[in-house]
Amino acid sequence: MERPIISLKGGVVRDESRRFQTPIDFSINPNEQIAVMGLNGSGKTILIETVQGNIYLEQGHIDFDFGTSDDHVSEHIRHITFRDAYGSADGEYYYQQRWNASDRESAPLVREMFEKMTCSDEERQRLFHQLGIEAMLDKQIILLSSGELRKFQIAKMLISAPRILIVESPFIGLDKEARQTLEELLVRVVRESNVQIILSVSAPTDIPEFITHVYTVDGMQCGKKQTRAEFFANEPYTRHKKELDDTYRAHSISLPTPTRTPIECDEIVRMQNVTIRYGERTILDSLNWTIRNGEKWTLTGPNGAGKSTLLSLISADNPQSYAQDISLFGRQRGSGESIWDIKKHIGYVSPEMHRSYMKHIPAIDIVASGFFDSIGLYLTPNEEQRAICDEWLKAFGIEKLRDRSFVKLSSGEQRLLLLARAFVKDPDLLILDEPLHGLDCYNKERARAVIEAFCERPAKTLIYVTHYENELPRCIDREKRLERH
Repeated sequence: MERPIISLKGGVVRDESRRFQTPIDFSINPNEQIAVMGLNGSGKTILIETVQGNIYLEQGHIDFDFGTSDDHVSEHIRHITFRDAYGSADGEYYYQQRWNASDRESAPLVREMFEKMTCSDEERQRLFHQLGIEAMLDKQIILLSSGELRKFQIAKMLISAPRILIVESPFIGLDKEARQTLEELLVRVVRESNVQIILSVSAPTDIPEFITHVYTVDGMQCGKKQTRAEFFANEPYTRHKKELDDTYRAHSISLPTPTRTPIECDEIVRMQNVTIRYGERTILDSLNWTIRNGEKWTLTGPNGAGKSTLLSLISADNPQSYAQDISLFGRQRGSGESIWDIKKHIGYVSPEMHRSYMKHIPAIDIVASGFFDSIGLYLTPNEEQRAICDEWLKAFGIEKLRDRSFVKLSSGEQRLLLLARAFVKDPDLLILDEPLHGLDCYNKERARAVIEAFCERPAKTLIYVTHYENELPRCIDREKRLERH
């Protein structure tokens, strides 16, 4: 019988704040492909770090056998985490970077990034062909679609020929087409190389067919290894989803008391013949859209169709908005209002915000920053504002996270905090760009119930983006669809 590639037996980590309730047993044998399945905050990331040997053990032992004379762990395991549609691209990323043309011009090409990596030209070309990425080599990194950038990130990990590839939240932010493409890529990697894959996911629907075994993590406990068939014969998450949904409908979510007098204007947004181009690429072409006070819209379209660009024009994050015929809250853009005059009416969460908002500050300060529309907290909230923050933490069921550092939370917990941040000032216009991505089925239903309860308030306008129709709030009654140019 072949030895396991990774074998962790009776593992108890030294750090009590990251210690599982029971000792950890985990193994991956040759030809196995593993999924680690668990709800938000269940301990999946801690398990992943432990089986890589990145956390000191107080008890138990971990063994690695990569089948080579060099069993140095860092040479054989590659690990990548996705918190949004784009993941963490090379270089420093800051909020609004995608919308600034001068920064786009200086962004490197995909080919240039790969040329910096140590490997032979033959190995590099073999990988390009294996992953089917030749067509994107001469594109700038910052102009890649989310599906293309996901391929690039995984290719970076594979170029050093690891034995194990660990991917956390592999499908977050991808439309159905991009998700299928990524699944096919991972299948190709498994079939055409000796790389074995460990995926960390928060929903059973994110476990692809090529996965052979599943570990369930629940409440800082690691269950026994199951075959994929055994897991799906017994998994409770899908079965309990409807029960949870019915519970939230029967017992309305309690929200903080409204703090804002509704804005008095008929049209929240009016766009006429809006055209956005970057170089030779047209993102939006002669777009017209009017959103009236109190309307609830879903904005749909494939990855790369321009949804995020369109929202950046409304939220005052895109400099090109001043060159377009756009009116917000009854006022023409560029008529003397400041960005902050616009933002005070808007609650916003997006993949770009999540991607750039990796601040080592307490969770309640993340929520409080919504009062000031800042990435980070640079002004001191008063006692009343902090009390409102506490109420929104409770509404989303995350009050226990109040004093924990944002960067030490799971991606799902981070997304819930950014959602609370979007609601904290009782905005007139709520823009939610893929708000439920990264959430487990329980938190998705709770967050959706909060959104629906908030939208029952008078004169609340909603723009909601998702690739999955079953995630739409029930209050949605209008659709704007974009197509890729």
